[in-house]
Amino acid sequence: MSTHRDITPVFCTIVPPHLLDALSQHSNASLADVARRTLERDTLERTRRSLTVAAGPQATAAPGAEADPPDQPERSIHDAAHGTALPGRKVRGEGQQPVKDASVNRAYSGLGATFELYLKAYGRSSIDGRGLPLVATVHYDREYNNAFWNGDQMVFGDGDGEIFLDFTLPLDVIGHELTHGVTQHTANLTYADQPGALNESLSDVFGSLIKQYALGQTASEADWLIGAGLLAPGVSGKALRSMKAPGTAYDDDVLGKDPQPGSMKDYVRTEDDNGGVHINSGIPNRAFYLLAETLGGNAWERAGQIWYDVLTGGDLASDADFAAFARLTASAAQTRYGGGAEQEAVLKAWSQVGVSTG
Repeated sequence: MSTHRDITPVFCTIVPPHLLDALSQHSNASLADVARRTLERDTLERTRRSLTVAAGPQATAAPGAEADPPDQPERSIHDAAHGTALPGRKVRGEGQQPVKDASVNRAYSGLGATFELYLKAYGRSSIDGRGLPLVATVHYDREYNNAFWNGDQMVFGDGDGEIFLDFTLPLDVIGHELTHGVTQHTANLTYADQPGALNESLSDVFGSLIKQYALGQTASEADWLIGAGLLAPGVSGKALRSMKAPGTAYDDDVLGKDPQPGSMKDYVRTEDDNGGVHINSGIPNRAFYLLAETLGGNAWERAGQIWYDVLTGGDLASDADFAAFARLTASAAQTRYGGGAEQEAVLKAWSQVGVSTG
């Protein structure tokens, strides 16, 4: 575990701004209004987070953090009751029985699945490595089309029912957002341009691994989709993103076409979305998929271990670009496994997406 940098919490959403922007301009006034309200709420929460950070560092360690890190999660699920005050009323705590609200139970299970993957696969106790309590809020706002990590906790909207369903439905969405917390406590990657795209990609990678671990799937059995089951039945799409084939997750009259590239030759240069962090993340996403598919077996083992070693090893600079990250993964593969099949597969995967490893 590495905590070698000052922590800079960021506000990260699962639905990217470019997708909500497209919705906000739709001719259907009700769909456009929901998207605009979601964008406005995201902007407000992002501003609130930046003001909190500017006010000074917050304590992030769990009580008794100097003791051995716990091997069990400490979860609390809250209900915002369609308001925006966080965290809201606590409705289920650690060890308590399921309640009637399915969103509460899914959030509780998703936090647990995330804790389990990090503990069992990598020996990490919670997202900070020291047993940090995991907090989530469901039923945030009305028809809120997003889920986010705000630097302290998870928040889930219910969706509008026409484009997006309940954001607690996909396990990888929960894992994705909580992994922003892991990155926050380790490499603390700057949330812009290529470092920001790496930040998003790492959340997609470990979000997918959390789902694969929970389902007992090998790399070849996994769907490699992020947010499968989130899009409403009338939407022409499978998910928010595809790690296996970036740019193919959706192609819809309302949402438009998935803009993610899968190679550096199609890298998108834009000032929107912090320099395209949700778009260009498709490139390192595909590199990880190619590595996992080549190595075979359980992706959270060798492929995931290499990525985890780089994320937490202390050598990943907060402003690292794709090439710097790629070089570190090649080095990590050699350090952990020697200069054999694992390192060769890493080098080949990055070459296939057009990223130089020097």
